Amino acid sequence: MGIARVLSEPFVVLGSSGVAIRTRLKGLSAGDEEVLRLVGKHLGSLASRDLKRRCAEGLQHSAQTWAQRKRALSAESSSRWAGSITKATHDQWALSRRAQLAHIQALEAGVRTIAHRLSLPVGEKGTKRAPGGYRSRQEWFAKTRRLRVLEDRLAAERADREAGRVRVVRGGKRLARNRHHLDQAQLTEAAWRQRWEASRWFLQADGESGKRFGNETIRLTPDGEVSIKLPAPLAYLANTGHGRYVLTGTVAFHHRGEEWADRVAAHRAVAYRIHLDTDRNRWYVTASWTIPPVKTVPLAQARAGGMIGVDTNADHLAAWRLDAHGNPVGAPRRFFFGLDGPATYRDAQVRHALVRLLHFAKRHGLSLAIEDLDFQAETTREKHGSRKRFRKLISGMPVSRLRARLVSMAAELGITIVAVDPAYTSQWGAQHWQKPLTSNKRATTRHDAAAVAIGRRALGHPIRRRAAPPPQHQSDAAGYRTAQAGPGAQGREETRPRIPGPRTRSMRAGCGANAGDQDAQHRSGRPAEHVQLMLRL
Repeated sequence: MGIARVLSEPFVVLGSSGVAIRTRLKGLSAGDEEVLRLVGKHLGSLASRDLKRRCAEGLQHSAQTWAQRKRALSAESSSRWAGSITKATHDQWALSRRAQLAHIQALEAGVRTIAHRLSLPVGEKGTKRAPGGYRSRQEWFAKTRRLRVLEDRLAAERADREAGRVRVVRGGKRLARNRHHLDQAQLTEAAWRQRWEASRWFLQADGESGKRFGNETIRLTPDGEVSIKLPAPLAYLANTGHGRYVLTGTVAFHHRGEEWADRVAAHRAVAYRIHLDTDRNRWYVTASWTIPPVKTVPLAQARAGGMIGVDTNADHLAAWRLDAHGNPVGAPRRFFFGLDGPATYRDAQVRHALVRLLHFAKRHGLSLAIEDLDFQAETTREKHGSRKRFRKLISGMPVSRLRARLVSMAAELGITIVAVDPAYTSQWGAQHWQKPLTSNKRATTRHDAAAVAIGRRALGHPIRRRAAPPPQHQSDAAGYRTAQAGPGAQGREETRPRIPGPRTRSMRAGCGANAGDQDAQHRSGRPAEHVQLMLRL
């Protein structure tokens, strides 16, 4: 069968444009912690008030209203604190708008799917491209009710978007809902209150190039000394000149500390954020700055010498090295990771798997080929029905997080990442590469074959292999059937066209169901003795 849609071309993934490092604030006194709490609480109330005004403005926002809000905040803090608060407000409002649009698109997809399945007879089987009808009258009736619910939600979300309304919760909606389910969250009311207040504090400041140590509001010296410009109502807490408070604790960045020290010494912009981890009762500071975009290499240069195809799965990364001609070299590699346990453990597992993969690519000096995956629209119950295990499987795959970390870590090692269209890689890989690559000493899985398919697509080679004709027909007028189409040939991923006339001496070309089955076009269905007798005649 032909391909279902047009495949997008491979492209080189751009590297990360920013850096963020974190370390612990050690040696803080009780007075230091009290000052941080007071400053965070005061600025957090200003941030909440500013976010409320921004949401009330909606689509009527302009540069003039922004300036008015900033002047109002400057009187209760400072001009720099007001700038940081208004910038964070606009970023949060814009994020909410993007999330609102994604929610509308998900609702539209659910409505279309349910309406399609309701239009089909009960019990009708589906296809690979579209789901079938519902299994029973009871399920059909339940889905009619759900369709009305989704349509009402969609109408409300569309009205909110046209009016410019967004729903934002400072501190997080999940944490807010935990207040009503403390037993399930395993929290006491006091612990929840402490976490809620800490999440709503505001202690972050944007950097300024040319200013002393790159930030006038939260200043970190190369020696690790931390000082904060206090807001106007809290200026009486200052322990040094110009309304600043110097913490007794110091910081030291171990990861990329030299790069941070170079920026601070050159008075280049560095943004800082101070926050409290209520579970550990520890204070942390995060430094971040932008970096110039990494100059990507041309796609032809990334393909030189071959490539390593990587297939992303729920519990491991399957990789296989390919030469420049798309042939698998060596044995497949698998890099496992676990996604059970707390978030810190899961993140560490993903990071360790990526480190092993990148060291493997660095050792061979090759680029990595990955799929441009997005499972946001694939986890709905409207599309997959009662297949809860499958929905849970694809929902648990850390696709976006893994891809973001892989790109940033690869940029540091100078490894190029090439993204390809994920269509049919697993299907065609298992169909055309799993069996030929399986031997008595090596068991090739579908994921290994998919890695080969991904690598071949990134190299510009077709995935599907031509079926070889019988030996006695390999030099007839039709030519060799194992020839692959060139990288620039149109339709190279499709089946062979129906060419009129005999293609072998035993069967006509393009006959009915055998038109897309390359193997079936060489099977005459007669004994070999009869075929040889016919050839002599």
